[in-house]
Amino acid sequence: MNKPMRRVAIFCGLLILALLVRVNWVQFVQADDLQSDENNRRVAIERYSHPRGNIIVDGEPITGSEETDDPDFRYQRTWVDGEMWAPVTGYASQAYGTNQLESIYDSVLSGDDDRLFFNNTIDMLTGEEQRGGNVHTTLNVDAQRAAYEGLEALEGDAKGSVAAIDPRTGEILALASYPSYDPSRFAGYGADDEEAWQELSDPDNPDLPMLNRALRETYPPGSTFKVVTAAAALESGLVEGIDEGTQTPDPYRLPETQDLPQNYIPNPIPTAECENATLRVALQWSCNTVFANLSDQIGNEQMKETAEGFGFNEEQFVPVRAEASVFPEDNRPQNAMAGIGQASNRATPLQMAMVAAAVANDGVLMQPYMVDRLEAPNLDVIEQTEPDELGRAISGETATALQDAMETVVEDGTGETAQIDGVTVGGKTGTAQHGVGNEALPYAWFISYAMTDDGSPVAVAVVVENGSEDRDEIGGGALAGPIAKSVMEAVLNSEE
Repeated sequence: MNKPMRRVAIFCGLLILALLVRVNWVQFVQADDLQSDENNRRVAIERYSHPRGNIIVDGEPITGSEETDDPDFRYQRTWVDGEMWAPVTGYASQAYGTNQLESIYDSVLSGDDDRLFFNNTIDMLTGEEQRGGNVHTTLNVDAQRAAYEGLEALEGDAKGSVAAIDPRTGEILALASYPSYDPSRFAGYGADDEEAWQELSDPDNPDLPMLNRALRETYPPGSTFKVVTAAAALESGLVEGIDEGTQTPDPYRLPETQDLPQNYIPNPIPTAECENATLRVALQWSCNTVFANLSDQIGNEQMKETAEGFGFNEEQFVPVRAEASVFPEDNRPQNAMAGIGQASNRATPLQMAMVAAAVANDGVLMQPYMVDRLEAPNLDVIEQTEPDELGRAISGETATALQDAMETVVEDGTGETAQIDGVTVGGKTGTAQHGVGNEALPYAWFISYAMTDDGSPVAVAVVVENGSEDRDEIGGGALAGPIAKSVMEAVLNSEE
C-alpha cells in the first residue's frame, strides 16, 4: 500500500472509531437523559399511553385519566375541582409537561418508577396494561375547601392564599391560592389548550393564576412577625415575662434617624395604651412602637438567629419547593422595622403557618410535608413519609408564654373574628404596607392555631392582597381572620 492510500485508510479508521465512540456514548452514557428529556416527544407519548396513577386526598382521587381518540396520546389527565387543587397537584399536560406533585412523582404516577418493576412484570406476563402508582397526600379536603371558598368569596379583585399545618406532625392540611387555574384547560395539545396556556401563563396577566402564592410568593409579614420578635425578647432575657413592662416610649423614633415626622413609628390603633406596654398588651393591640424598640434592643444578629429557628432564610421542600422567607442582615433602623414585619423582612404563608405551628407545638418545629405515602398499583406502600423534627425554635417556657398572649389577642384583642365556641384559639393579626409610599392596598394577614386537649391539630396562615382600604389591625382580622376560623373549624370537625 502506497503512502497516500495508507493515510486515507488511517483517516477512515479514525472516523469509524469516532463513530463507534459516539454511538456508545449516546446509547449508554446519554441514554437516560435523552429518554427523559422533555423535548423528546416519545416521553409524552409514553406518559399518556396508559392511565396515570392518581393523587389522593382523604382516600379519594382528585385526579383521573380519560381515554381519547388520539392515535399518539391514548389518555388525557383529568382533575376534580381543578382550580381548588391546582396549588397541590400542579398540572400534567401532553403539550406543556408537568409540575409540582405531577412532576415530582411522575415516574410513580406513570408507572415507570424502578420500584414498580415487579408490578409491571406481573402485568406484562398477565397481559394487563401498565398502570401507574398513587400519591396519597396529607391534605384535608374540608380544610382545603374552606380555604379556597373563603378566598373566592372575597370582594373585588382580592387575591390571597392559605397554608394550614398540623403542628404535631408537620402534615400540610390545606394549601390554597387564589386566583387559581384549572389544569384540564391545557391537558391536551390542541388549539384550545394552547390558547388557555398562553392566557394563564402570560406574565402580564394581573391575576397570575399559575403563581402558587402559598409557597412561591413572599410578602412583608406585617404584625404577624411580632410573634417572632416577642419570642426573641423572651429567649434573650430582655423581657422576663409577657406581663412585664417593655420600657418603650410612645411616640418612638427609629434609631440613628433625624427628628423628623417620617422617622416616628405610628401605632395601628391610636387609642391603644402602647407606652411601656407589656408583651401581652403589645400583641393584643399590635403596638408597633414596642416591637420596633424591642427589635432594636435585641439586635440584628439575635433577631436573625431567632427567625432562622422558625425556618427563615432557608428553602423548604414539602416536597414542592417553597421560596425561602427572608430576615436579612441589616442596619439598626431597618432592623427595627423588620421587627414589625416591614423593611426587607419577607415571608411565605407557609412560613408564617410554621411560626404559629411551632408556638402551638410547645416550641418544636416540625418539617412540613404534603405527601403521606406512595403506593403501587397493587396497593403496596413503596414509600412512607415519617414526621421529622426540624428543630426547637424556642423553649417550651417561651412557647407557653406566647400561647397565653396569642390567646388574649383572640379573646379580647384584634383577632376576635377567629373565636370558636368551646375551643382555645391563639392568633395574631397583621396589616403590611404595600407599594411605594404605601399607596397600594395593604396586605391583610392572620396567623392562628386551635388548641384541644390532645394539643393543636391545626395552625393556619392567611394572607389577602388588595382586600381593603382599612390599614389597621382590624382590617387584617376582618378579612383574613374569618377564613382562618373556617379552616380551623373544618379540621376540628374532621377530628371528631
